[in-house]
Amino acid sequence: MSNSLSIPYHKPSIGQEEIDEVVATLQSGWLTTGARTAQFEKEFREYVNVPHAMGVNSCTAGLHLALAALNLGKGAEVITTPLTFCATVNVILHVGATPVLADIGPDGNIDPASIASRITEKTRAILPVHLAGLPADMDSIWALARRHRLHVVEDCAHAIGATYRGWPVGGGNPETGTHSDASAYSFYATKNITTGEGGMVTSHDEALAEKMKVLCLHGISKDAWQRYSAAGKWYYEVLEAGFKYNLSDVQSSMGIHQLRKLPSFLETRKRYAMIYNEILADVEEVETPPDKSDCEHAWHLYTIRLNLDKLSVNRDEFITLLQERGIGTSVHFIPIPLHPFFVSYANLPQNHCPEAMALYPRIISLPLYPAMSEEQVVHAANQVKDLAHAVRKVRAFAAAGGSR
Repeated sequence: MSNSLSIPYHKPSIGQEEIDEVVATLQSGWLTTGARTAQFEKEFREYVNVPHAMGVNSCTAGLHLALAALNLGKGAEVITTPLTFCATVNVILHVGATPVLADIGPDGNIDPASIASRITEKTRAILPVHLAGLPADMDSIWALARRHRLHVVEDCAHAIGATYRGWPVGGGNPETGTHSDASAYSFYATKNITTGEGGMVTSHDEALAEKMKVLCLHGISKDAWQRYSAAGKWYYEVLEAGFKYNLSDVQSSMGIHQLRKLPSFLETRKRYAMIYNEILADVEEVETPPDKSDCEHAWHLYTIRLNLDKLSVNRDEFITLLQERGIGTSVHFIPIPLHPFFVSYANLPQNHCPEAMALYPRIISLPLYPAMSEEQVVHAANQVKDLAHAVRKVRAFAAAGGSR
């Protein structure tokens, strides 16, 4: 295969609009949190349909701020999924709380039944993750939270653009007034929209949003750009032991235009996912990703599941063989129990997650992003199909010289 057909796992979609806005920001003389971040926050609030949104330097920061502002600390248990990036669990530890792992369901998202089985008198919150951009079963999670008087903080790192039963993920259901306490989004380089590094944290609760705002910037009482915007506004007070989590105007200048392009990005992602689905539909060695009829998948990831009993190689060998064919891949994710740092938590009986551990050796994320061409998607899908056929297990009857 020629080098021109090699397909990296990801390539961002950055246009002239983002470049021009960044240059204008650099020339403006104001680089940190200011007017462009305020504009980005406003447009994000409108997109997700929430009253409060604050730009932060990562989704991790947004999750940490939410848990800290909810006063979840020592003695509290927070239930989350084992099939996530380590940041989801790290923020629980950062506030001094104890992570509890609930197992996953068939869609790869946290299973409400497993959550219910792990609620104790110490449980204070649930932290679901919308894996790959497919919404978790939030109605069941909210029902559990109401029944047990628990907080809910959504990890929407993968889910910008997804909808849950007709409403933007993280925004809740305005018809019923049902929503989470807070939701955090990621604008990391590989996400559906990017600011290089960055994120957003949203809430329907004004008091919670105000506390997160104070904690976001050293615990001080005013934003720097407002504090110095006019004569006599130099004074501030430190109200909390806060953090340094603000989003800069340089990053926001990218985010404004990325958010405006999101509908077209989502349309392309969905179209490419359907191409993958069509080409791989009859490949019995591979399962295409789960989807739901009552949700709109954000298609941040296209994660296939190998049927290893039908293959003569394991997942890691399959990845290597794909790379030799010029196809970049990734794995989302190494389950939390397999990381050395989390072993002491994962070994507790209440944290056993056999479904997540069984799924992990089977998953591979294929390239899926708007900067791909349709030709590249077709090529990548056909390489997976051809490789699956090349490494399929020889049936016993064939090895013995039998016939059908």
